[in-house]
Amino acid sequence: MEKIVENWVMQAESDLDSAKYNFKGKRFDVAAYLCQQSVEKGLKALYLKDNKELWKTHDLVKLATLINAPQEIINVCNELNPIYVEDRYPDFSDTIPAKKFAENDINNFIKKTEKTMKWIKAQLE
Repeated sequence: MEKIVENWVMQAESDLDSAKYNFKGKRFDVAAYLCQQSVEKGLKALYLKDNKELWKTHDLVKLATLINAPQEIINVCNELNPIYVEDRYPDFSDTIPAKKFAENDINNFIKKTEKTMKWIKAQLE
C-alpha cells in the first residue's frame, strides 16, 4: 500500500478510536463527527488508491458511489453524511449539535463505522 493511502487509513482508524473515546465521555456530538470523519478518510484512501489523486469532498455518498461500494456501505454513508455540516454549523436546526445525539445513536454510528472501516481495509489488501 502506498504511504499516502496508508496515512489516510491510519488517520481514519485514529478518528474511530477518538470517536469511541468521546462516546465513553458522553461527548456524543464529537463522537458523531469523528465517525463521519473516519468513514470519509477511509473512503478517500480507497479513491486515492484507485485514482492516484485525492478528491476533496465531504459527500460520503458520492465517494462511496465513485468507488463502487456496496449498497450497505452507501446506506451508512447516507446516515453519516449530514453530520459534517450539522455538527460544524449549529444554525442548521433548532437543536445544537451538543444536544442532538443520544447514546444509542452514537453506539449505532460506531458499530456502522467499524463495519465500514473493516470493508475499506479489506479493499486495500
